[in-house]
Amino acid sequence: MNSELIEQLNIPLGANGLPYTIPIHPNLVHLTLGLFIIGIIFDIVGVLFPTQKWVFKFLGITVERDNFFDVGWYNMVGSTVITFFTVGAGFYEMFLATPTPEIKSAWGLQAMQTMLWHGVGGVFLLGLIAVMTLWRAWQRYVWSLAEDKQVQWSYLAAGIAIMFIMYIHGTLGAQLAAEFGVHNTADSLLRLGEDLNNALK
Repeated sequence: MNSELIEQLNIPLGANGLPYTIPIHPNLVHLTLGLFIIGIIFDIVGVLFPTQKWVFKFLGITVERDNFFDVGWYNMVGSTVITFFTVGAGFYEMFLATPTPEIKSAWGLQAMQTMLWHGVGGVFLLGLIAVMTLWRAWQRYVWSLAEDKQVQWSYLAAGIAIMFIMYIHGTLGAQLAAEFGVHNTADSLLRLGEDLNNALK
């Protein structure tokens, strides 16, 4: 059904099954992950700063506690913004995917099941990241006005839990590329019986 619709839209696709050379979604995923993880880590360092202050003095690094919280806040905002594009690009590339149906992943799922879970998981994570950013904004501009630290331990615990969900979700995405060959140029060329040495010159 996808291939018929693509033909009707007259979209020229490359060897990777996309109208462009490098898939966009996997690259944006790493921005989402990096910004979110850095945001949580810097907030953790900010909360623990009084006990670690001597380390920064020993290393000759001039830093204030608020600097860590600033990094945590701006990374969380950046993660939310980029995740809208990550999810959008993911659904577009999923729409153009034509995985092999008879293969099963290491988790025992077929390609369509894996794509479905990965797509639903992406929307779920977008919601979680957006809620975390709202929670972070409330802590930064309301709650922390009467506190020494800018984030609560419950917020940090939720962030660590979301990182674990990201790991599960990311594994599904990796399986789509590595095990099912979705938008994998080399895999597609091999299925077509092409010589990689000549095709990828």
